[in-house]
Amino acid sequence: MAEGPLEIEDLPGVGPSTADKLREAGYLSVESIATASPAELSEITEISEATAKKIIKAAREIADVGGFKTGKDIFEARKDIRKLSFRVPELDTLLGGGMETQAITEMYGEFGSGKSQIVHQMAVNVQLPEEQGGLNGSAIYIDTENTFRPERIEQMVNGLGLDDAPDPQEFLNNIHIARAHTSDHQMLLIDNSRELANELKTSGKPVKLFIIDSLTAHFRAEYAGRGTLAARQQKLNRHMHELFKLIDEHNAVGLVTNQVMSNPAVFFGDPTKPIGGNIVGHTATFRLYLRKSKGGKRIARLVDSPNLPEGEAPFMVEEAGLKSC
Repeated sequence: MAEGPLEIEDLPGVGPSTADKLREAGYLSVESIATASPAELSEITEISEATAKKIIKAAREIADVGGFKTGKDIFEARKDIRKLSFRVPELDTLLGGGMETQAITEMYGEFGSGKSQIVHQMAVNVQLPEEQGGLNGSAIYIDTENTFRPERIEQMVNGLGLDDAPDPQEFLNNIHIARAHTSDHQMLLIDNSRELANELKTSGKPVKLFIIDSLTAHFRAEYAGRGTLAARQQKLNRHMHELFKLIDEHNAVGLVTNQVMSNPAVFFGDPTKPIGGNIVGHTATFRLYLRKSKGGKRIARLVDSPNLPEGEAPFMVEEAGLKSC
């Protein structure tokens, strides 16, 4: 098999014009074609269903999808998983030691609940050596709402409280930011992230954190009204799965923020719920709900996890970054 990631042009029967049509429809990788249906592919690319079947068959052979593994294989593979520390003991305990690699952690909450603050902090923490809670890696940051602030990174680096004062400029150099202007642009940036991550794989700071802040803002704005819901969810699903493949390939952390909408039907408890519905909920491995509390405190609630109990952890957002209460 060829070195490096395979392009969809490498598949037999896929020429440049067919590849362009596939990419426009959101099929950005060999794996996404391997899991498509022949009828869907035929309709998008205007090729015969028989040709579509051949392309899918070739993609399945190359991508090696559909095979079974034993529980022991999975157990062994999970030994590679690392944890990215918040450097706030309460938050680390809530997530069983920190944010897992090969998993997507979704954080949702109202404006000012601390989502972007955590995102900035994790872009700093990921660069620290493992003994200090980091992954000795760099971060890719897809910014959809113009929330990235280099000044905030500088404050957080200075607030780490390490003996040898680290250089904030060096930290900023290892955060690769791209501003997404539309949902299609956002999806394309995931593809570009793959190229950049492959380039940095052999560097001293391979990509260990992929951030999308916020995941749903463009999808929500562009697909307004119930009539567009199915199309939005399908596109969001594809986007999330592309991110999943990326963090899997690089043994990295996936961190996405999400907006909330008000549900007026809820009379008791919190009426806010995350945008994106079941698609985002099922694809994210861990879901954290953030809310403001008294005295400037924030509360993080673990709402969903495959192996951890629900729970809450308080934290503070200070100029120096995330801190214990």
